[in-house]
Amino acid sequence: MVNFREYKIGARFFGIALGGSMCITLFLPSFDFRNVNATEVALDKQLWAGWESGFNLDDPWLRGDHRPLRVTLKVDPKTGQPMEATTAYVYPAGTRMPNGVDHPDILGAMVQQLSLDKGRISEANESQGAVFLLSSEPQGDGTKQFYIEDASATKGWTPDAVLKAAGDENTYHAAYGKAIFVREGCWWCHTLLPEETQDWQVFGAPPMLGDFNGESPTAFGSDRKAPDILHVGSRNSSREWMMMHFFNPRLVQPYSIMPRFDYLWGKVDAKGQTIDYDKWRSEYNEYVEGQRVTPPEVPMYASNSDARALIDFVLSLK
Repeated sequence: MVNFREYKIGARFFGIALGGSMCITLFLPSFDFRNVNATEVALDKQLWAGWESGFNLDDPWLRGDHRPLRVTLKVDPKTGQPMEATTAYVYPAGTRMPNGVDHPDILGAMVQQLSLDKGRISEANESQGAVFLLSSEPQGDGTKQFYIEDASATKGWTPDAVLKAAGDENTYHAAYGKAIFVREGCWWCHTLLPEETQDWQVFGAPPMLGDFNGESPTAFGSDRKAPDILHVGSRNSSREWMMMHFFNPRLVQPYSIMPRFDYLWGKVDAKGQTIDYDKWRSEYNEYVEGQRVTPPEVPMYASNSDARALIDFVLSLK
């Protein structure tokens, strides 16, 4: 009986220790997230990524359903008049609003007030869809405070009109691309979290606490077998290079251990022609063996392919 009583006491202490450590690790930091003002980085990320870019009930198989779109506007979608290039975040009807719009208290006191008063985010309607902008308010110290603006309320912009004005060439599927990043397990090898070490010189500056308000999941990664890619879009903005790298990494880095992601191209290329993967790989093997001078050309991906979305996401990391 004495030994059994000691086991019970030990089990209780273990439970208390484990629960306490989880509280310190997961629960208490949430208060810091809620109190710090969201940075420009955080607002941009949650607007293009949406409320949940991992597995969720709206898109359980991560196929790109109900995802927001980021666009570059060069004409006013309401008047048709030319305008300075502007980034807008489009939430088609039925797309769940970003976390900062559903729960503005996570944005920090100042950003919350500006987003509600000037940005009118409380008027965003999921059933009708919405268009958001990343706006700023000058501060007394010469800096800018960024906040979310519901352009559907302030400017009368509708999702359909904005997508039409932007056109496919100025539309980016980064939200779906992040879902693919999660789905394909890219975070098993790549981190999205430079450390405060020599990473500063190699991968760029570590993020700040306020850079994560409203983002889910963060996809930090836990084991870096490959370069950190939080700022990869600033280091390499070549879409052509990214195409070759994802289709077959050995095209740009002969000793890369990264697997091929050519299947993300789907069955057809940008011209609607069937992609002959067997022929491509046969010609590539001939190139590796020195039987041909140049490798086969990588097919251009179709506009609705997974490859396009993933590359859009990677190039958005700056």
